[in-house]
Amino acid sequence: MKTSIISPERVLFEGDVRAVVAPAFDGEVGILPRHAPMVTLLGTGVLRLDAMDGGTRRFNVAGGFLQVADDVIRIVTESATPVA
Repeated sequence: MKTSIISPERVLFEGDVRAVVAPAFDGEVGILPRHAPMVTLLGTGVLRLDAMDGGTRRFNVAGGFLQVADDVIRIVTESATPVA
């Protein structure tokens, strides 16, 4: 799935992933290929991306929204920092 993470400062990530787990405003939401179209508000927590190479990328996010449509995920957040 093509995924992008965008903050007011810059684009933090653009690439293909196998799965996304995001902190929605009312709990975690998991996104896998062929997920139904949706938009949700983000809360505060850790956003996890399962990369195509088998690795995991993590970002601390706070606020914003997540959109899924046609296996494209857009995450626009007010604040995001990579987790080491």
